[in-house]
Amino acid sequence: MKNSVDKKILITGMIIVGAIIVALILSNGFNSGSTENTISSTGQSTIKVMPDLVNVYFNVQTTALTAKEATDKNTEIVGKMKKSLMDLGFNGEGIKTEGFNVYPNYDWKSGSQRITGYTTSHSVSIQIPIEEKEKLGSAIDAGINAGAGINYINYELTEENQRSYKIEAIKTATEDATEKAGALAEGAGQNLGKLVSISTSEFGYAPWMAYAGADSGSGTSPAKSGAEVATSITPSEQEVSATVTAIFRIR
Repeated sequence: MKNSVDKKILITGMIIVGAIIVALILSNGFNSGSTENTISSTGQSTIKVMPDLVNVYFNVQTTALTAKEATDKNTEIVGKMKKSLMDLGFNGEGIKTEGFNVYPNYDWKSGSQRITGYTTSHSVSIQIPIEEKEKLGSAIDAGINAGAGINYINYELTEENQRSYKIEAIKTATEDATEKAGALAEGAGQNLGKLVSISTSEFGYAPWMAYAGADSGSGTSPAKSGAEVATSITPSEQEVSATVTAIFRIR
């Protein structure tokens, strides 16, 4: 009987010890992801950079009784514009289609929907490196003389520079977040510990519109010639920004 009782006590003790060990493991697991004894800070960075591209956005818009006729007229104008641009020395790869659309035109005056014709709209951009900005006026005139209109002209960054400046902005924002966290910890009488997590919640870059056309690309020329437009706009610094949130332990 005594041996049986001792055995039950031993088993009960082992169960209790096992339960304590499991509780400690679970407790440590939950605490490892806990936000207790942590400090959060947000870092921001804005870098001012010069654009390295000038992008001219043309729009060719044509109308006709049939969709084919409208498209054929449009194709003729775009072809003429591209040839003129390439004759000026522009690379065909820098002339891009941004959008193409064919849609019917309706007359509602009779009280019912009646198709009166079709419109074809073709958006084309020409990319000019900033060091070749002197070609801007000739490019504008080539589009206008072919029958295109100017939507707008942007100063922009190449994709390569966008990536490069984005990385730089994020690094600077991270440094700012770390410095702020250190100041917060010091102000609270604590020491900054290990980094728990970090994330970037925002990255900002927007091309700068340097010129907006007088029309929407209906084929009529703007009030200014290419030379007048080119001399009226000058590149200026653009902003690339980033926001980073970091969480640190404090001790």
